[in-house]
Amino acid sequence: MSEQLTSREENYSQWYQDLVMKADLAEHSAVRGCMVIKPYGYAIWEKMQQELDRRFKETGHVNAYFPLFIPKSFFSKEASHVDGFAKECAVVTHYRLKNDSDGKGIVVDDDAKLEEELIVRPTSETIIWNTYRGWIESYRDLPILVNQWANVVRWEMKTRLFLRTAEFLWQEGHTAHATAEEAVEETIKMLNVYADFAENVLAIPVVKGMKSPNERFAGALDTYCIEAMMQDGKALQAGTSHFLGQNFAKAFDVKYTNKEGKQEFVWATSWGVSTRLMGALIMSHSDNDGLVLPPRLAPIQVVIVPIFKNDQQLLAINEKVAELKKQLEKRGISVKYDNRDTHKPGWKFAEYELKGVPVRIAIGPRDLENGTVEVARRDTKEKAVYQMTDLHLKIENLLEQIQDNIYRKALDLREEKTNRADTWDEFVDLLDSKGGFVYAHWDGTTETEEKIKELTKATIRCIPMDNPVEEGNCILTGKPSGQRVLFARAY
Repeated sequence: MSEQLTSREENYSQWYQDLVMKADLAEHSAVRGCMVIKPYGYAIWEKMQQELDRRFKETGHVNAYFPLFIPKSFFSKEASHVDGFAKECAVVTHYRLKNDSDGKGIVVDDDAKLEEELIVRPTSETIIWNTYRGWIESYRDLPILVNQWANVVRWEMKTRLFLRTAEFLWQEGHTAHATAEEAVEETIKMLNVYADFAENVLAIPVVKGMKSPNERFAGALDTYCIEAMMQDGKALQAGTSHFLGQNFAKAFDVKYTNKEGKQEFVWATSWGVSTRLMGALIMSHSDNDGLVLPPRLAPIQVVIVPIFKNDQQLLAINEKVAELKKQLEKRGISVKYDNRDTHKPGWKFAEYELKGVPVRIAIGPRDLENGTVEVARRDTKEKAVYQMTDLHLKIENLLEQIQDNIYRKALDLREEKTNRADTWDEFVDLLDSKGGFVYAHWDGTTETEEKIKELTKATIRCIPMDNPVEEGNCILTGKPSGQRVLFARAY
């Protein structure tokens, strides 16, 4: 089935598109810019949800749900917020259709115009903070630690499945605190949750850092992010966490009475990841034969394929596999036994390779006689003969090896494609010849940042949190700089 994929070397963008569709992850919908997430793709997203949701709850957060529609007046209360999203907003103006008077279909009923237009949420800060005003009276009501799993709409003109679509799925955390210190602590805590998830579940190494003022979330005082590198050397923002200060509390008059009986504005954060992580997952690990899924995320961790010539052989294999499947599932391993007689084993092998199933077990009549199975791992394509004795424990260990190997491979690639530049010519040459991450000095001004982007299409991905102090000179202006920042071309 791999011949259906354009090779990464030939056309990386087309390879990605082919893989998303051929692996049954998603397809374009009838609505321009939107996608249909197919069952297998959604199963992967569900695993992401489950892992993240568990982490959110372990850190004291609870889930809620807020309206899809936001009154326009709410949206306009925070000036920088509306400026940041105004060009991407879908707007509802009417609430009824009617049959066309000429009998040629339906039209919008002009008499059903809304008194106030509604914005289809691009993000939920405004509707949530209007709600929090009714929830918060005193310090006893704080903190509020709420997360929402939802869909949002940002009217993108240039779209790509999972990476950039007009509608996408995500989670958005929105918390309220009594002090700035608590809010900043929450912001960094959730960034660390995202980084842990990315590295230990997605097997994607990330750089934690702070966005430049020009790249901050609209309405935030500070934006923290995790940045990942894809196989083609481009960066992808894999998650963000925002310290919102008191901007939204002031916009919606959300105050609390402190222990001294004085009223103060509440401090806020918001943080989120989206189905963009699906794109990150694909582009970090997959190859020309299809998906490569880390075991901790794979909906099917082990597939078992019987090799048989007649019903009698199949019945004997079925019996043995039922025992093995039970043992694996007791270890928390998800198993699929594909004993369909409508497809040949070779076809099945290619199908599960395309879908990135981490481990494939093949078992035939001779294996039953010898007490063995053939085990193939998706990440390295290696095959080995395993004794059936304690096979469930061996497979459990193998899955952990695969998880670690996938992460190490991605980390090695990132290190290989990470460089330092001290001059403008060196900076441009590295971007053009090697791509990847480039650490370079920047004078700290928005003007310089925008000029570098204009000239090279590279942006400041973040100011790393563990950045060492290093005196130097800006690669473009030559002005003094106290640290290097992380540049890259990005999705």
